[in-house]
Amino acid sequence: MTADGDHVAGPVVAVRPASLDDVDRIVDTMTTAFFNDPLWGPAFPDVELRAGQASAFWRLLVTSSLRYPHTLVTENVESAAVWIPPGGTELSEAELDRFEDFLVSLCGRSVADGILTIADQFEAARPSEPHFYLSLLGTHAAHRGSGWGMRLLRENLARVDALGVPVYLESCNPANDERYHSVGFIDRDQIISASGQVTTTMWRPGR
Repeated sequence: MTADGDHVAGPVVAVRPASLDDVDRIVDTMTTAFFNDPLWGPAFPDVELRAGQASAFWRLLVTSSLRYPHTLVTENVESAAVWIPPGGTELSEAELDRFEDFLVSLCGRSVADGILTIADQFEAARPSEPHFYLSLLGTHAAHRGSGWGMRLLRENLARVDALGVPVYLESCNPANDERYHSVGFIDRDQIISASGQVTTTMWRPGR
């Protein structure tokens, strides 16, 4: 799922692996990046509670991703990208076993069911071929439009290309689709949520 909102080309950015010390800043970046996302904004329908609920949700995903060495950030976490390697999963088995209870406790049965449905749709759409999965890409709202997200993505893709592995992502915001096309992603399928929101899945062959 991606929500960078960037469009400005620019110089190569300094990219580094994320650590546990970066979790708070990554969560803040994702919370602001996805707050008004066409899919993930309405997934937390109470606007007054959205930031708190969504940040807890992103914290779970971000913290879990750090068991792999592939979550990358710009130097001051203006932008962050959570990558899951071939054969990896967004959540550990133990986290997945607790996921439904976590969501119900966080935001109630109805909202939890909506998020679980989205998660099931995303999981069903994932290709079986080994690939890197771009789980999350977001740029902090304070830096939106400055090109951080796309420059981070290009640096990330250069690293993946060195391994010759394909990449898969879900574009939740149609405004971003052409940006992903510009770096080699091809539309693969569409996921239609209960609200009617269309998410485009995309594939980038190994190079």
